[in-house]
Amino acid sequence: MSRQTEIDDLVRQAGRGRVSDSAYDVGWLARLGAADTTLSEGALAWLRRHQLPGGTWGAPHFVYHHDRVICTLSAITALALHGDEADRPRIEAARPGLLSSLRKLDADIAGETIGFEFLAPALLGQARQLRLVGPEVDEVLARLCAYRQRKLAPLPSAVVSNRMALAHSAELADHNDMHLLDVDNLLASNGSVGFSPAATALYVTSVEKDEQALAYLARMTGEDGGVPNVGPIDVFEAAWTLWNLDLAGSVPSGQGRLIELLHDAWTPGRGASFGAGFTPEDGDDTAMVYEVLARCGKPVDMDAVLAYAGPEHFYTWSTERNSSLSTNIHALGALRANGIPWDDTLTRRVLAYLAGRQNPCGYWVDKWHASPYYPTAHAVLAGVESGDDMFRLAVDWLVASQRPDGSWGHFLSTAEETAYCLQALVIARRCGENVPREVVDRGYQWLAGHADGPYPWLWIGKCLYSPDLVIRSAVLSALVLVEADR
Repeated sequence: MSRQTEIDDLVRQAGRGRVSDSAYDVGWLARLGAADTTLSEGALAWLRRHQLPGGTWGAPHFVYHHDRVICTLSAITALALHGDEADRPRIEAARPGLLSSLRKLDADIAGETIGFEFLAPALLGQARQLRLVGPEVDEVLARLCAYRQRKLAPLPSAVVSNRMALAHSAELADHNDMHLLDVDNLLASNGSVGFSPAATALYVTSVEKDEQALAYLARMTGEDGGVPNVGPIDVFEAAWTLWNLDLAGSVPSGQGRLIELLHDAWTPGRGASFGAGFTPEDGDDTAMVYEVLARCGKPVDMDAVLAYAGPEHFYTWSTERNSSLSTNIHALGALRANGIPWDDTLTRRVLAYLAGRQNPCGYWVDKWHASPYYPTAHAVLAGVESGDDMFRLAVDWLVASQRPDGSWGHFLSTAEETAYCLQALVIARRCGENVPREVVDRGYQWLAGHADGPYPWLWIGKCLYSPDLVIRSAVLSALVLVEADR
């Protein structure tokens, strides 16, 4: 199959917006019980089949402790509440790995998964009440619960509606906090709560057995009973896919459908979100969609991008607890796509923000991805033309951190991270940076032999996940870039 045929086939698939299944959300689906026995029983069967060799649940290729904690707690509580006696050994087998990850949460380089501070304490408390764990967790449970309460205390009643990003984690409202939900305005137009199977399952079991919500859950459920942690993510999938392919100079047949999808999802003054119809819009998707549409000759209003500009950096949502590196990197890309010069006030603001958060070794870490290679490579691609020393330092780190076999990877060698590094290094080399040819060649040889999935789960939602088509587009982009540079 030719490279162009591979790209055309990928574009035909893109825009459906499904990611890898999530043990965390499957655990919530299993709690449906009598509300939908078919979905509930299918979810229980999925959990039984997908317990990892060490006894826990979560991303299978490496251990990210927040992911293992949240997935394992969801799975064992679901099995305890709705399973049978045969599930007891499964629950017992999970305890050692769960306790180990609870002790090591600070070791995760990119920090908490989405909503962890709200969701994990409630699940751990329930597991304690069910005697799935013992007093050995009491200290960490007390610490997590105190943190959760500090976060919840300032929130007014009925704050969580379908216009709040927090709707995505609406299952944070356990029996003591249901007052936080604006239940009359919680469902999105597609029947979900925050495009989240877990939050939607909470709604069905604790608020109302709603047929529209059950229909959403049925649509999101795969043939094997699994559900993703978010969906659909059609806008994100289309934007990142086109961005990767445009970087390589590829113009696939059929891309007009994806461009129209992005254009239709754009709201003047507010931009875009990861899924068509999800509100509120966010700064990261807005910046990326803007850049893609500008480069594809269908520009939209720059005001929407500028709406996310704060006094020190661009934000993802105005209510976010900590800022995102990748949001600011993609905002820089949008500014450049608009022709805004390097010495503009906004451009300098982003550069100063990035400089202040760069690790002395040269890399960056972001809250949406478990690997430093994603934000670091995207930063090089957005800023290397500026000539700023921080991007030169980042290029040096990418070169120095290549593995002996030619691959890259923070936890293990992956096609995804290798693709990001090759994209950045080829573009940096074209801009005159010192990138040895043999580094690119060795990376290409490894990637060409490992280009196909399955891909390890490196993206951060409430748990780790893999947007396979986006990753595939990065892999094809990297291969085309190197091949064109030979």
